[in-house]
Amino acid sequence: MVSSAEMRTKKSKLKKAPAKKAARKAAPKRAPRPRSAARGVKPSAIAAGATPARVRAILKKLDEAYPNATCELDHDNAFQLLIATILSAQCTDVRVNQVTKTLFPKYPAPKDFAYANPAELEQDIRPTGFFRNKTKSVIGASRKIVEEFGGEVPRTMDDLLSLPGVARKTANVVLGTAYGIASGVVVDTHVQRLANRLDLTRNSDPKKIEQDLMQVIPQEKWILFSHQLIWHGRRVCVARKPRCVECNLERICYAKDKTI
Repeated sequence: MVSSAEMRTKKSKLKKAPAKKAARKAAPKRAPRPRSAARGVKPSAIAAGATPARVRAILKKLDEAYPNATCELDHDNAFQLLIATILSAQCTDVRVNQVTKTLFPKYPAPKDFAYANPAELEQDIRPTGFFRNKTKSVIGASRKIVEEFGGEVPRTMDDLLSLPGVARKTANVVLGTAYGIASGVVVDTHVQRLANRLDLTRNSDPKKIEQDLMQVIPQEKWILFSHQLIWHGRRVCVARKPRCVECNLERICYAKDKTI
């Protein structure tokens, strides 16, 4: 048998149930979570300065300042560009160009690098720094190109990344400059620094910076944009003391280390 106390408890719950339902219906619906303009990217991952309007303004200013920006590594073909880019790690383009001026005539084809004497090649590229590791990369990449790719530099990101000593930056340089293929954004030290100064990314890792830039920069601008930032980083927005008074981006830049 059910006691009188239990009966009163059940009646009380029945009275409260409709009231709870009514309260839930009356309560305002939770506002939908804002979505980023870039599909698949959380709003918190997008830098405040990477709004479409501001990105367009930055691209316009870069086009005005550097309409013909291009890679500054001297080369005659995709293979020479690949070798020069490998040598450019932790080295200036000016120094690399000085080295390749005599290097390329000595090793005119991929097979010449592929089967070169390592000790001799080390001395040939010594001025670029890290010459032992670079020698291994140059010989390894050249040998794979000769033996697996018919002597031709691959035209896909996956194939290029399979070459010794080749990471995304090098692959993007070759694909963009030699083949006109916009596979990504070249992120070197200049692009990394300027992308943060311009508040286009909140990351410090080059791979993450590239993904951020690919989300906000139109794909048809990826190749030129990389060259333009590199030129700007070398000529105006230098690392230690940016020449803000000479910068046509100064009015839309709010970097903390501005000099004016």
